[in-house]
Amino acid sequence: MALTLDTYRLLGRSGLRVSPLALGTATFGTEWGWGAERDEARRLFDRYTELGGNFFDTASTYTNGSSEQMLGEFARSNRDKMVLSTKYSTLRQSGDPNSGGTHRKSMVGSVEASLRQLNTDYIDLLYVNVWDFRTPVEEILRGLDDLVRRGKVLYVGISSAPAWQVSRMQAIADLRGWSPLVALEIEYSLIERTGERDLIPMAREMGLGVVAFSPLGGGLLTGKYSRDDLNPIGTVAGESAGSRKSLNAALGMVTDRTLAIADAVKEIAAELDRTPAQVSLAWALHSQGVTAPIIGARTLAQLEVNLGALEVDLSASHLARLDEVSAIDLGNPHGLLASDHIRAVTSGDMTIETRR
Repeated sequence: MALTLDTYRLLGRSGLRVSPLALGTATFGTEWGWGAERDEARRLFDRYTELGGNFFDTASTYTNGSSEQMLGEFARSNRDKMVLSTKYSTLRQSGDPNSGGTHRKSMVGSVEASLRQLNTDYIDLLYVNVWDFRTPVEEILRGLDDLVRRGKVLYVGISSAPAWQVSRMQAIADLRGWSPLVALEIEYSLIERTGERDLIPMAREMGLGVVAFSPLGGGLLTGKYSRDDLNPIGTVAGESAGSRKSLNAALGMVTDRTLAIADAVKEIAAELDRTPAQVSLAWALHSQGVTAPIIGARTLAQLEVNLGALEVDLSASHLARLDEVSAIDLGNPHGLLASDHIRAVTSGDMTIETRR
C-alpha cells in the first residue's frame, strides 16, 4: 500500500505525529563544500511541506549553523505545524572543551545556540548525540528534564549510543519521573543492519521510535557503484580524493558484500521500473521497528526521486531476496536463543500461544 508524507506515525511512546520520511537538512548550506544554496534549500523545504511533510532533522553544527538558520527561516510562517529535531554534544567552538560533550553545560549552550539559529522559542525533539562515556547519565537525564519543564524542549531522544546505556537511561528516567526518551536515531540500511542485534529490539521494548540515518548506505545503494570501484588504496578511478565515492572507498564501505547487495537492489528496481534509491528507501520504510528514515537531497530532482519511495510496493518475494542478500550474523546470544534446540528446551517442546 502506498504511503504519503501525511500518513503520520507516532514517535515512540509519545503522541507526537511525524511523517514516515524525515527531511535531513545537513544539505542546507554549502559551508562543508557541498550542499544546496539558500534558494534551492527553500525549494526542498517547500516541496516537502507541500506534500504534508512535517519532520526535520538538523544539528547546531550542521554547515556551521547555516542548516538551522535556514530551517528556522523557512519554518517561521508555519512553525507550530513543524516538528524540528536537532542535536547536541559535538564541539561548537574550537579551544573550548566544554562546548562539546554530553554534560549539562554543553547541553544548555547548544540548546541556546539552536534556539537562536532556528529563531524559535522551543525545540520539538532534542537528541543526545554521540555518547562520550564520561558524563553521568543522571546529569544528562536531569538536564534534559529541566529543559522540558522550562518549555525549551518538548521531547528528548538519543543517537549513536550503546543499547545497554540507552535502556539503562530509560529505566532511570521512568523511575525518577523524568522525561523519557522517545526517539533513537541510528544508522540503518540494507548494508548496515547491525542495529537489529540489540538497538532496534531495545527501542521497541523501551518505547523509542527508530529514526534511521544514511538509509542509502552513504550512496552505495543508489546504483552508482560497480566492481570497478573496488580499490584497496581508498580512491576510485576517475574520482578526486575528496569525492563521495573516494570517501566511501577510504572508509571500507565498497566491498564485495555491499556491491552484491547493491546489485540485488538494482535488479529489483529494474523489475519494478523504479530507481535503486527508491527500492532501498522503501525497504527501510517498511522495516519493522523503524518510524522514519531520514532522506537528504541537494536538488529538487533528488528529493522527488527519494519521495517516490513512498509509492514503491515491495512484494514478499522482493523483501525475501533483499533480506537474504543483506543478512547479518546476529551473534551471541541471539543466534543461540533463536535456535530450534533452545526453543524446544525452554518450551518443553510444546506449542505455546502468545497473546498480546
